[in-house]
Amino acid sequence: MEGRFHILGSSSAGNCALLETEESRILIDAGFSGRRTVSMLREIGVEPEDLDGVFITHEHNDHSAGVRGLSRFQEIPFFANRDTAEGLQGKLQRKVSWKVFETGQPFVFRDLEIRPVGIPHDAYDPVCFLFSWGRDDLFSPRRNLAWVNDLGHVPPAVYSVLAEADTLVIEANYDEDMLENDMKRPYSLKQRIRSRHGHLSNRATLQALRAVEKPRWKQLFFSHLSRDCNAVNLVEDTFGPFCESCPSAVQMTVVPPHPA
Repeated sequence: MEGRFHILGSSSAGNCALLETEESRILIDAGFSGRRTVSMLREIGVEPEDLDGVFITHEHNDHSAGVRGLSRFQEIPFFANRDTAEGLQGKLQRKVSWKVFETGQPFVFRDLEIRPVGIPHDAYDPVCFLFSWGRDDLFSPRRNLAWVNDLGHVPPAVYSVLAEADTLVIEANYDEDMLENDMKRPYSLKQRIRSRHGHLSNRATLQALRAVEKPRWKQLFFSHLSRDCNAVNLVEDTFGPFCESCPSAVQMTVVPPHPA
């Protein structure tokens, strides 16, 4: 089984995706309220009780807001590294069923192999994930999905994640000119966004993708777009020619910013 992948939403208002394989049904991040997440899941025919686990990249609210509400479904385990789990648990009254992993150490959950890799962002211990599954045969081809959001630059360890993914979700957070001219954000916030522990611009993401040697991409999702400082058409114009120039066919999807 190749799996089913559905991005429920991705922007500074919230990030969450559903991944289904032959033996697993998980959420990647939980950046919307529990109630809203349940509603979005039901729209695609999934009940919260059907979830086998929730994987959290870091503690920022747009990636973890649903932990409180989803944790009332007692059987759902939440996977996070220690700093992220402790940071979130300290804000919650209900004890969450945490499954703590170590950043940089691969582990297995059901039929999924998970590699959590540290990323440069202004959080306790943020990670990106590479999920792998399948027996690599005719009936169950090997699949690799990478979830790479919230990073100010791309370190060497993350380049290996980008290269191994056949489905890659990567942020294209802002257009540099739009951020510079934005009147809502103070200079200090602009500097945070542009910093090496902030977010990737369209240009920075394009440079990173161009630097990947022998990529395996079949699908590229451009995610975490700023509602005020980016636009779907700009992302399409930036990455469309690049995707067309790839040696093998690549399906490009730009994830529109989710409304607040």
